[in-house]
Amino acid sequence: MPEYRVVDAFTDRPLSGNPAAVLVLDEARPDDWAQGVAAEFNLSETAFVRPIEAEGADYELRWFTPTVEIDLCGHATLASAHVLAELGVPGPYRFTTRSGILTVTRRGEKLWMDFPARPPRPVEAPEGLAEALDAEPLWTGLGGGEDLLVELADEGTVRGLAPDIAALARLPHHLVIVTARADEGPDFVSRVFAPNVGVPEDPVTGRAHTVLTPFWARRLGRSGLTAHQASDRGGDLDLEDRGERVLIGGRAVSVAKGTLYL
Repeated sequence: MPEYRVVDAFTDRPLSGNPAAVLVLDEARPDDWAQGVAAEFNLSETAFVRPIEAEGADYELRWFTPTVEIDLCGHATLASAHVLAELGVPGPYRFTTRSGILTVTRRGEKLWMDFPARPPRPVEAPEGLAEALDAEPLWTGLGGGEDLLVELADEGTVRGLAPDIAALARLPHHLVIVTARADEGPDFVSRVFAPNVGVPEDPVTGRAHTVLTPFWARRLGRSGLTAHQASDRGGDLDLEDRGERVLIGGRAVSVAKGTLYL
């Protein structure tokens, strides 16, 4: 019977950051089994890790929300590398995924993920966006063809949002990422809403920062950045813009482990 761990990612304090369930499997399992397990945990992501022999990778990694399998997830990748480290597996951790080979390495106390950059291209604000957010966008763009980036006036506006989630779900985007320059501390803040994949608001989203990093690197004129995702749980990320790649650094802490009786 498979074991699982629940890990809070992008934090060094339990009960903050973004929780993910991680299962390290010894064999492939059917898709409907994995989706059922993810629905049972009902976290924003459940990650399934399986050792493989493949060119450039040592593990297969798949990510499931409670309703669908997705192509890219940052916090569950960070959580998966953290679990492998706790199990005594030496890094770097090389995963084959729907988004290609992803590598996670340790630098000091943080794990750093090497992800493809998805710089946003400007687009017109979708009809109904301002009403759904109850805030006026300063700039809108599309990252990776499916994630909407929305710049708002200031940090206070981002933190104070109480959007109409049902209205956001009517927009044809996996993620709706809202952001603004931070007043102090980190370089920028963000929040992420993903009702179309079963996650009304995601606590801390690595995937969103593959869009946010190139956007703010160009705005601020430097490659090294710090970010805070201002959800109720909150989380902190270190970022490096590398052109076609983005490095995302963070910490993680395990909060539970157990056995699935399946």
